[in-house]
Amino acid sequence: MSVTIALDAMGGDRGLQVTVPAAAAALREHADLRLILVGQQDEISAQLRRLKRDAGDRLTVHHASEVISMDEPPAQALRTKKDSSMRVAINLVKTGEAQACISAGNTGALMATARFVLKTLPGIDRPAIITAWPTMRGHVHVLDLGANVDSTPEQLLQFGIMGSLLVEATESKPAPRVCLLNVGVEDIKGNETVKKASELFRQSSLNYGGYIEGDEIFAGAADVVVCDGFVGNIAMKASEGLARMISHFMKEAFMHNVLTRFAGLMAMPAMRSVRKKVDPRRYNGASLVGLNGIVIKSHGSADVYAFENAIRVAIAAVRSQVPQLIGTRLQSMQVRNANS
Repeated sequence: MSVTIALDAMGGDRGLQVTVPAAAAALREHADLRLILVGQQDEISAQLRRLKRDAGDRLTVHHASEVISMDEPPAQALRTKKDSSMRVAINLVKTGEAQACISAGNTGALMATARFVLKTLPGIDRPAIITAWPTMRGHVHVLDLGANVDSTPEQLLQFGIMGSLLVEATESKPAPRVCLLNVGVEDIKGNETVKKASELFRQSSLNYGGYIEGDEIFAGAADVVVCDGFVGNIAMKASEGLARMISHFMKEAFMHNVLTRFAGLMAMPAMRSVRKKVDPRRYNGASLVGLNGIVIKSHGSADVYAFENAIRVAIAAVRSQVPQLIGTRLQSMQVRNANS
């Protein structure tokens, strides 16, 4: 199956220095992949020349005259920058010229623009951001990671349904175990929103595993963890900071003296294995689920390796037809509820 993806080539902290080399690497890896680099044509062409790469059948350039800055207010970007690389990339999904788009740009602007252009699926109030985190047993998908600071119990249920369907589709895992992130596992714990959401989860057809605490996420006790965007974004940033701190302390310990340096050399293969397993770059690429189209958010500070992983996430979403699957399942649930 051939896959066409539009890349916001200008987005992110490093823009073209990351997106264009990542595109070239992805094309080498995936023979059936076609990429559209969206952005300022002269700058993209110059970057391609530096890489000694020409645009061709599988790599095309689509000009967009504007760029949304990382700190630009989402409403302003949506209103005033209709020819931004981000907006044009999303428009290509809307028109069917691309099956997905990826941006490392301003998260708020990406969410606002994608929601305005593509609209949400019937039965979904708000899109959510979902991505995979490493665990002791593999990985877990967590949502929402920042799209919705406040969420109702009904919206948390929608997040759970979308997360479950995404994991089921992309990993061929029937009935993924879905848990609600809470301050305790007892029924009396948590705020009223989480308690009401838990009741809705119990009444749903999801494989609901109850509450999960923060320290259990990385133990692999769940396949999908649901929370609002405020909690999810803090948890994500805290875990990334913890990973950097552990890496810093390990390097510091092994550089202490001659003996520790020798020990570090002996332990290098094991350290590389651990670093690879917890490397956030391996899990770069968060899906904006709930939209009438596939939009992937890359971390703004992503390097070439990380952005290439975001492309892999987009390819998997296209091949699994995640939006269509979610839309069909939601429609069948609504019919079932109406008849009950």
